[in-house]
Amino acid sequence: MDYPELSARTQRFTRGAPRAVSIVGDKVLYLRSEGGEDPVDRLWCWDLADGGPRLLADPTTLGDEPGALPDTERALRERMRLSTGGIGGYATDRAGTVAVFALAGRLRRVELATGRVDTVPTAGPVVDPRPDPTGERIAYVTAGALRVVDRAGHDVLLAGEPRSEVTWGLPDHIAAEEFGRHRGYWWSPDGRSVLASRVDPARVERWHLHDPADPQRPPTTVRYPRAGGNNAEVSLHLLDLDGGWVDVRWDRETYPYLVAVDWTDGGPLFTVLRRSQQHGLVLAIDARTGETQVHAELTDARWVEPIAGTPRHLADGRVLVGGELIHEGYDAHCLFADGTLLTPPSLYVRRVVGTLGADLLVEGSDGEPSEQHLFRVRTAVASAGVEARRITHEPGWHTATLGGDVLAVASASMDHSGARWQLWRGEELLGELPSVATAAPFAPRPSLERVTDRRLPASVLYPRGHVAGRRLAVLVDGYGGPGAQEVVAARNRWQARQWWADQGFAVVTVDNRGTPGVAPSFEKAVYRRMADVVLTDQVDALTALTDKHPDLDISRVAIRGWSFGGWLAGLAVLRRPDLFRCGVAGAPVTDWTLYDTAYTERYLGLPVDGADVYAHHSLLALAAELPARPEDARPLLLVHGLADDNVVAAHTLRLSAALLAAGRPHAVLPLPGASHMAVDGIAEQLLRLELDFIRRGLAQ
Repeated sequence: MDYPELSARTQRFTRGAPRAVSIVGDKVLYLRSEGGEDPVDRLWCWDLADGGPRLLADPTTLGDEPGALPDTERALRERMRLSTGGIGGYATDRAGTVAVFALAGRLRRVELATGRVDTVPTAGPVVDPRPDPTGERIAYVTAGALRVVDRAGHDVLLAGEPRSEVTWGLPDHIAAEEFGRHRGYWWSPDGRSVLASRVDPARVERWHLHDPADPQRPPTTVRYPRAGGNNAEVSLHLLDLDGGWVDVRWDRETYPYLVAVDWTDGGPLFTVLRRSQQHGLVLAIDARTGETQVHAELTDARWVEPIAGTPRHLADGRVLVGGELIHEGYDAHCLFADGTLLTPPSLYVRRVVGTLGADLLVEGSDGEPSEQHLFRVRTAVASAGVEARRITHEPGWHTATLGGDVLAVASASMDHSGARWQLWRGEELLGELPSVATAAPFAPRPSLERVTDRRLPASVLYPRGHVAGRRLAVLVDGYGGPGAQEVVAARNRWQARQWWADQGFAVVTVDNRGTPGVAPSFEKAVYRRMADVVLTDQVDALTALTDKHPDLDISRVAIRGWSFGGWLAGLAVLRRPDLFRCGVAGAPVTDWTLYDTAYTERYLGLPVDGADVYAHHSLLALAAELPARPEDARPLLLVHGLADDNVVAAHTLRLSAALLAAGRPHAVLPLPGASHMAVDGIAEQLLRLELDFIRRGLAQ
């Protein structure tokens, strides 16, 4: 079986690997399919007392139709980039007595001690069910309403507005797509009330998305908040189970973005941002009155970047906040407790996992952006100053989940396929969660380097068996956009690139300024000048790598990418045809006024304040600028899913029209029924078509 087919059948070697790991009480829960080509995720439990996994819930035996998802859940999975079948997610009570999940719209409850699975009758198709901390009641969303059902079957409406687009208990598009908030309600610690978001999209533009390959299907109408347009109105409300209702009060017009929410024994906290995202507040809520109190302010002249896992209460009552510090020797993502700095200047904090005793467990990087490690951060104020002790030592990319005194660590590296989940209690290794994922077929050895005076993370990957002195065409393959890194020390991230290298290319990947992991100043250099900074860094890094790797043939360079990477590929071919001889742009953002508010305005500002900035970043405007000789124009392949509701197909269609009007060579490959993720093997099926296009483009 060749690589593209194997990668498609294994969902890029992720099927059969544990995911969604959580620790409650003496149990470790996780989702995993039965094999490397099995697409159906099941719920498993590892009993720490007994030592060993057992299957709790198998969708194939529960009688639900595969793929029968409510539209709301399907959209939420798209925002989460979740492409698995079966059980998408689950939630548990505090003690770990029950777990609940939605399957094909039905609510399932699992008694963890016995493994008994019950179907709970509900008022309609279920999305995001969550038990209260006591395990006695389950909240869920159906038809935009938030409801609660108890063990006796009493089902009550907490909040809902019939025959309205208003939703309760769900994240708005911006929260889910751009801020990583995929929840819309939170139980109180005593299980007697719920903090819920209300989303009113009435002011947001209606867009009508239609797949021409299915003319009998009516268009899908979505509310899409595009740059410069209106956002949904988002508010918070405290709902008692007995019908009481308290509005949470803050200046929602000034701070419209609800970024993060947390409710523990210390009380509810949440973070809000201005539309410009240059100023934010961390607020505490009085659960009796809904009044709020400012605990911290977040400010930056470009944009604020909150840290995942914050805000939260520490055991001593202080409020933990994540932010940036770029002065007095600091240039890092840092943690603060009631204004007191907790982390050293060298530590780039990526996420707060939880608390270990009086300390914090965080994921972060310390000087090497291609690696992520776990650090134990002291929260107590000490004369010795801040302290972060690294507790993972093998090179690679480490993530974790925490429950009580048990720690589950997932470690990916260049030395093995996939991620290995180990369970620890202190220094004692309790076991390893079993994976049945198919091993990735290649053992790539990219050279991970830092190049130019900006120390850009970069890599070169050669064909297996490459003989020094043989000149190779270059394929620039990356993303380049804020929020994502490509140059990481994890083997599975290099599988597709090794396949490309084996087709006769030196594959180059560069994390330009704007990507995370190095420092806030590195990320924020792209503010309002993304096109210039990103393309300059890609070109300069490529030149620097060519100096160090003489087998790279700089006269034969192609570029490919998806989403932001698709925009970068189009930008490179149109702006620098002297260097990039052809490109493949998948789902590219060609006109930033057609992309969403929070992402676009964060980096480019509001369109009304910078029409010239938006024009400078538009591929449509570039398409009209013919090179000195039309025959020097480079071919571009545009690929787009016709069901994409994130970067809509209008981006590619408008660029194609502009290229046609300018007489520029290009091809368009539409993907009927495909969303932004291009799953179900579509991405792998594209590989050979892209390869043929690139080979022909380089031969011209």
